[in-house]
Amino acid sequence: MVRQYAPLEGRRVLDVGCGLGMYTSAFLRYTPDVFGIEIEADRAREARARAKGAARAVGERLPFADNVFDVVFSHEVLEHVADDRRCAQEMVRVTRPGGRIVIFVPNRAYFFETHGIYWRGVYHFGNKPLVNWLPDALRHRLAPHVRAYSGRALRRLFVGQPVRVVVHTQIYPGYDNIVARLPRVGRFLQQMTYALEHTPLRFCGLSHFLVVEVLGKPVEGA
Repeated sequence: MVRQYAPLEGRRVLDVGCGLGMYTSAFLRYTPDVFGIEIEADRAREARARAKGAARAVGERLPFADNVFDVVFSHEVLEHVADDRRCAQEMVRVTRPGGRIVIFVPNRAYFFETHGIYWRGVYHFGNKPLVNWLPDALRHRLAPHVRAYSGRALRRLFVGQPVRVVVHTQIYPGYDNIVARLPRVGRFLQQMTYALEHTPLRFCGLSHFLVVEVLGKPVEGA
């Protein structure tokens, strides 16, 4: 899906919030020029074992020069950073003109809050139904630790930036764990929900999938 909108072969790729390096190592199948940043030191070290270009850093201050990456990738990370707009600006800064930024973030319209909630000061793990459909004040009280985005709120992060939207849609989960345990049930769920991605009900998918292309940037002092 990423390669459909952002070719990886021979490109320089940055994985923002690479975690343990699973996507970072997957990108190495297509190009040797792969880098990742991760805020948690233990995870960054494990990612470095999979891809030497992994380093500890935060998305709001990427340790790279301007215009150096062809593809910048961020999978379910923007909802966790302290300043998501600043992180988006940084991704644009390090992407060369003509390069593309590929983003997955939680969808506010999805039926569940997948990061769990806080209730009376106690964290409760797991999928919680309809939390994301609550008014902002209630939703943020239950899930102050993570954002969920409407399509408009996600695109707003790039307002004023030199980018154009290549594609913006919503995707449903792949149920990989269920497929591994119960193949027939898992494949049925996959077929059903993947079919929804081609209907108006994709609006309620698990995540937004947004790809933007960076346009020409003004030269400093010009």
